[in-house]
Amino acid sequence: MTREPLPYAVNLSILFTELPLLERPAAARAAGFEAVEFWWPFATATPDPAEVDAFVAAIGRAGVRLIGLNLFAGNMPGGDRGLVSWPGREQEFADSVGWAVRIGARLGCRAFNALYGNRIEGVSPEEQDQVAVRNLGLAARAIAEIDGTVLLEPVSGMAAYPLKTADEVITVIDRVRAAQGAANLGLLADLYHLTVNCDDLDRVIERHHDRIAHVQIADAPGRHEPGTGELDIFGYVDKIGAAGYRGYVAAEYVPSGASADSFAWLPTREGVTP
Repeated sequence: MTREPLPYAVNLSILFTELPLLERPAAARAAGFEAVEFWWPFATATPDPAEVDAFVAAIGRAGVRLIGLNLFAGNMPGGDRGLVSWPGREQEFADSVGWAVRIGARLGCRAFNALYGNRIEGVSPEEQDQVAVRNLGLAARAIAEIDGTVLLEPVSGMAAYPLKTADEVITVIDRVRAAQGAANLGLLADLYHLTVNCDDLDRVIERHHDRIAHVQIADAPGRHEPGTGELDIFGYVDKIGAAGYRGYVAAEYVPSGASADSFAWLPTREGVTP
């Protein structure tokens, strides 16, 4: 039996950054993509409703589907990597969840990435983890209202970020399920981050394939487009598909040149997505 190839999407917070944010969905469509994802596209956890309307309209005009959205993660350029485990910022996190649910309901997006957050000096890991359980439970309940999934991912390049392997993410997911009864959390398998953190991709797929809810790719080293590094990206994508994953594979890399010129790696130029 022949499997359909997995569909590809493009992350528009890291690609097409040479364009204003609201012009990127149309650029992605012109490049052949029918599905896109974003990090949190607003400056705060509580965007102006007009900003949200403009974002939704840009995606609609482009004729693309939003398949992934990060929740508000703090000041990312300043080194923040999420509010999930950050005591004192629970309201900001809850506010961004509320807005994400509204956006998801309007655009059909059902996958929401919750960056865990760095360890904070002067706050015990145990306290941060307790905050994370409560926040993730809240997010899971709200996002379940639109049949959505909360994603958690290992992240590389930030020593203070505590989730670096798939096992560490699964431990958090299981902790939230046990404490909050939340079943709609899944592993975001970013092949670049996992590789850079020296996780064993074959073992991750073998052990956690049924927990993978989203996949992202970039080559390693370098975090550029496939073919610029040493990672057997498509071999692992095939293994993930063979293990039962049927979702999107999102390109989340820093292009080595112009974004529009970085897609020679696509398996086909037609049918990038179903």
